[in-house]
Amino acid sequence: MCGIAGLFLKTPELRPKLGALFSPMLREMSERGPDSAGIAIYREAGRGAQPCKLSLYHGDPAFDWKELARDLAAAMGGEVEVERIASHALLYASGAPAELRAWLLAERPDVRVMSAGHSLEIYKEIGLPAEILERFAVPQMAGSHAIGHTRMATESAVTTEGAHPFNTGDDLCLVHNGSLSNHHQVKRWLQRQRGARFQTENDSEVAAGYLTYRLSEGASIAEALEAALTDLDGFYTFAVGTGDGFAVLRDPIACKPAVLAETDEWVAMASEFRAIARLPGVESAKVWEPAPGRVYSWGTA
Repeated sequence: MCGIAGLFLKTPELRPKLGALFSPMLREMSERGPDSAGIAIYREAGRGAQPCKLSLYHGDPAFDWKELARDLAAAMGGEVEVERIASHALLYASGAPAELRAWLLAERPDVRVMSAGHSLEIYKEIGLPAEILERFAVPQMAGSHAIGHTRMATESAVTTEGAHPFNTGDDLCLVHNGSLSNHHQVKRWLQRQRGARFQTENDSEVAAGYLTYRLSEGASIAEALEAALTDLDGFYTFAVGTGDGFAVLRDPIACKPAVLAETDEWVAMASEFRAIARLPGVESAKVWEPAPGRVYSWGTA
């Protein structure tokens, strides 16, 4: 089942309201995924000398985030600041996001790297979407775009780690409704040929890893998704975020529902129109079902 919601704001005037506009969209997807939910939100970059941001999670509520920040600063150099946000922590650091992620994966595998980049933050948990949105104060957040997912885990355990979105490269995130049939093959190839590291068994994390690989080769997000039509088998609807853009792709069969709506001020995507119906100006929006096998993308530039 599962539900997807995405909102990309074209006008800077709406950005202070991103969380307030997006939160009702994700709540409307609760019936499609009551087990867990996650939100990827793109907002301001890191703080001054710490331009990188990492969203982190640990299963122990008493985990010492300040000790982790000290260890990371000692290993990587520079100052590291950490801010606890419910069960997650937002870590600000200097250096490259990929290097910070690699150190955490190697030295602190007990810590889950939910996201790494400059503008992206990811928060996800077990429970109803409405509860998770309030737990992380998403309705109060400002930003340029957001993507969310509500999960109904029909084949696997309900865990925080298994919730969407997934981030595998700087500021890239992906949510997915459907199932890939060749993700084990793709995963092994990415691990062997590209040195990719994965934290879960979820096929959506593999799809995100594949897009990260394509982007590292110089592809645009639209070109990476075009290549996915050849390399990723299965049935899927992807909603993808980057630091400066938003994209949607349905596989050539397109058996998973999706709807897009666009005005001069915003672009919205959801599994069902009811998630879009309350957005300002929706009565004059262009509304359509994304065509099978066609990439739709928007950017801030």
